[in-house]
Amino acid sequence: MAEQEKKYEPNKIEPKWQKYWEKEGLNRAKDFDKNPAQSATHNEAGRPKFYCLDMFPYPSGAGLHVGHPKGYTATDIISRYKRMNGFNVFHPIGWDAFGLPAENYAIKTKVHPNESTHKNIAHFKEQIKSLGFSYDWEREIDTSSPEYYKWTQWFFLFLYKNGWAYKAKAAVNWCDSCQTVLANEQAQDGKCERCSSNVLQKDLEQWFFKITDFSEELLAGLDKIDWPEPIKIMQKNWIGKSEGYEIDFNIKNSVTKLADRHSLLQIRVFTTRIDTIFGCTYLVIAPEHEIAKNQELGIKNYEEVKDYVETAKKKSERDRQADVKDKTGVKLEGVTAINPANGKEIPIFVADYVLSSYGTGAIMAVPAQDERDFEFAKKFNLPIVEVPNSMEMAEKGIAKKKINYRLRDWLVSRQRYWGAPIPIVYCEKCGEQAVPEKDLPVLLPTDVDFMPTGESPLVKSKEFHKVKCPKCGGPARRESDTMDTFVCSSWYFFRYLDHKNKNEFADKKLIDYWLPVDLYVGGAEHAVLHLLYARFFAKALKRISLIGFDEPFLKLRNVGLILAEGGVKMSKSKGNVINPDDIVKEYGADTLRIYEMFMGPFDQAIAWDTKGVGGARRFLDRIYKLKERVSAKSSNLELEKAVNKIIKKVGEDIEQMKFNTAISSLMILLNEMEGEEEISGDIFERFLLLLAPFAPHIAEELYEGFKIQDSRFKNGSIFEQEWPKYDTALLKEEKVNIVVQISGKARGVVEVETGASEQEVLDIVKADSKINKWIEGQNIKKVIFIQNKLINLVL
Repeated sequence: MAEQEKKYEPNKIEPKWQKYWEKEGLNRAKDFDKNPAQSATHNEAGRPKFYCLDMFPYPSGAGLHVGHPKGYTATDIISRYKRMNGFNVFHPIGWDAFGLPAENYAIKTKVHPNESTHKNIAHFKEQIKSLGFSYDWEREIDTSSPEYYKWTQWFFLFLYKNGWAYKAKAAVNWCDSCQTVLANEQAQDGKCERCSSNVLQKDLEQWFFKITDFSEELLAGLDKIDWPEPIKIMQKNWIGKSEGYEIDFNIKNSVTKLADRHSLLQIRVFTTRIDTIFGCTYLVIAPEHEIAKNQELGIKNYEEVKDYVETAKKKSERDRQADVKDKTGVKLEGVTAINPANGKEIPIFVADYVLSSYGTGAIMAVPAQDERDFEFAKKFNLPIVEVPNSMEMAEKGIAKKKINYRLRDWLVSRQRYWGAPIPIVYCEKCGEQAVPEKDLPVLLPTDVDFMPTGESPLVKSKEFHKVKCPKCGGPARRESDTMDTFVCSSWYFFRYLDHKNKNEFADKKLIDYWLPVDLYVGGAEHAVLHLLYARFFAKALKRISLIGFDEPFLKLRNVGLILAEGGVKMSKSKGNVINPDDIVKEYGADTLRIYEMFMGPFDQAIAWDTKGVGGARRFLDRIYKLKERVSAKSSNLELEKAVNKIIKKVGEDIEQMKFNTAISSLMILLNEMEGEEEISGDIFERFLLLLAPFAPHIAEELYEGFKIQDSRFKNGSIFEQEWPKYDTALLKEEKVNIVVQISGKARGVVEVETGASEQEVLDIVKADSKINKWIEGQNIKKVIFIQNKLINLVL
């Protein structure tokens, strides 16, 4: 055997093999031979492709915590396993470097975000490399680099030119703490997703992406992807499809004094229950509704209505809908609506629980059928009418069928420095103009203070706004807002393929070969943020035929949180954060990998247990020590059977991401091997091949030690070897235990030959004295038999 350390010392062997893998380029993906006749799923060697992707990290100042490696270890195990099974694996890594986390850290430290972010990236990179993950570092991307955000800006222009990016004044979510607007998806439950501050409402001119143009496609696409059901449900609920009817209610005796003096004003409502219209006893409009602002309508208490509307503006949507029973509202005095079903006059209220962002911003209230309407009617002493349901209005064609979606357009403007500038200029003569593609990237200016003030720091840059109108050549001014960082992450999986391409965001042939992503792993917290946005980008590209698919991630799996000891969330304030550097230093990277995969089901939240880390290290110590028992002896048949079973089990478990049970099987096999005085090199080699994806350093070290001595250990890295195959003949059990039931109650177990027939099993049961006493002298009416498992004698 080659000279090796007698004691397992991971701090020596792990850096050695990490350098070797990088030098040999073992983790580099092999792009296909660019031959048009080539298959879209195989490269020139005929290997199937496998694109394995992690949600890329944002490089915070805190560095990695032990939760990060859980997901990264899982994708590394699968990537190594797939390579050993003959796949051309693409497993890239990069940095989600723009956005609030990086900028807030820079503000806290008073260090420019460009400097602090890249310092953090260097730290993250060092930490990730210390864990031995098989990333293709040659494809590394950084979303804050001009080479990357040039193409983020290209995507903005792509959407803009196709009518899917627009600027509009709207009531938006505002975080006073972060001093910026937030998308609806970033302000769920009325809290800022970054700092947890209460979200306020402000009327501002902002840029939006028209994701609502893809509502139905986003909904339908969920049926063809392999994602966790809870994520699909969250997206379905966020898109919020409702099928119903729109119907117009005339406003009595009100003649508009606006454009057309002779047309009746109407309030259009959307309802999913047109059959209840005869029970409608009042209408409710949102504070933002145009009727509430119409001074010429003759609203007698207009000032009261106006005050109510102003108060409502200060509330978030969550606050407006928080309390079902304690509804507020103001009746529009002097104005009524006509119920088109029965011609009756009904009052109109303005109330903040009705949202302008859903439906038409007006509802017909049927208190006899709806609890919310019932509570409101009770509070304001409104009639509650019990009436039979009827589809008469729909049948007469007065009500029109309508589909509504809860999904709102994606607000992408940010009043912050650290983001990709929006590639739009404003000319006094020509108005809003897109920056020509040849002039991209629009670079972030350096002559500004990045501290937040409530308006974009770019406003105050002199250099940034020295620009000419691309249409007339006259003086112009750039858009000062930057883009939401989720724009950067909506397309990054494309850029990995071709990160140095200066002419397009990625070569179409590379896109056709590598995409869609085969496996995507990350946190469930991005269900209605990144995951929805990335799907939107893919569908927009597909609609214009720039790509041939519209779902970017075929299979998604979520990683469960790692909690602190005691089951509470890790946080700096509680002082319970575990740094992976400390674990690697004390126990080794392979120990951390084994522990995090063994601690429980991959997708479940599990508390950290330092004792468990010690157990994982002892497991590896035992493997290292076992090398001393390896000899040239022939395989033991019983051990050979055990190895075959484990080969099958570990392979199946990796495919199903059941890493904890795969490691449990390796532990069982280790116990079996430790029971032997000597172990054949053939068996030990296969054990190391099974271990390799989980603990790559120790597996590589032990394999290296044996391959010189034993010809069965092939040359090259262990990761250049084939995954071991199992012999199906050796999987068959010679004997099995059959459960014996008497009239459905378990009365014993008998051992029989595998494949024994019903009659053979029945004869053995009758010969068993312990079981026979339950049937002696009884008439067996029926026999239920499941081969190799159960026999039930019904008396």
